[in-house]
Amino acid sequence: MKNNRNLYLSFAAPCLIGIAMLGFLYRNGNDRVQYLPALFTGIGIVSSSFIGRNMRRKKLLNELFKRNNDVNS
Repeated sequence: MKNNRNLYLSFAAPCLIGIAMLGFLYRNGNDRVQYLPALFTGIGIVSSSFIGRNMRRKKLLNELFKRNNDVNS
């Protein structure tokens, strides 16, 4: 079971992106700049989790191939 910290973090990133998009829609002029950090942080969290997940999957697949080759040899 996932721990609660990762669960909250998985909801936080899309919420940050949503808040930033709403801020861009309802603010005018220089006030929109205030929502850029939330947007970049949300995108950063989503992309880093995506990259980390792909790296873990690739590592697991390589280990499976390695063990399969060891058994067949």
